[in-house]
Amino acid sequence: QVQLVESGGGLVQAGGSLRLSCAASGRTFSSYVMGWFRQAPGKDREFVAFISRGAGITSYADSVKGRFTISRDNAKNTVYLQMSSLKPEDTAVYYCAAGSIMRRDPAAYDNWGQGTQVTVSS
Repeated sequence: QVQLVESGGGLVQAGGSLRLSCAASGRTFSSYVMGWFRQAPGKDREFVAFISRGAGITSYADSVKGRFTISRDNAKNTVYLQMSSLKPEDTAVYYCAAGSIMRRDPAAYDNWGQGTQVTVSS
C-alpha cells in the first residue's frame, strides 16, 4: 500500500498553467506505475496520463496531449502533472493513482489520493 496526497490545484484563467504534485509515502514508490485521472461534476472519472516506473514510458489522453506533461522523481517519491494552455473543459477534481500495470482504466489502479480541484475560468 502507498498513501498519496495531491496538491497544486486552484483557480486559473483559460490559457494559464498549473502544476499538480502527488507525494507518496513509503519506500516502494518506484515500483508503481503512476497515473493522473480527473472527474468533472456529473461525469465518470477519466484517464489523463500515466508514467512507467522508470519514467521511460508515458501516455496521454487525446484531450490533453501536447498541453499536459507527466513526470516523476523517484528520489522524492513524487509524481507531477504540468498543465498548460488550460481550457474551461479541464475543470475537474484531479486524482493521482498508483498501480502495477500501465493501463488507462481506473480499475487497474489500487491506490488513490483524495483529489485536488482545478477550476479554469473562461
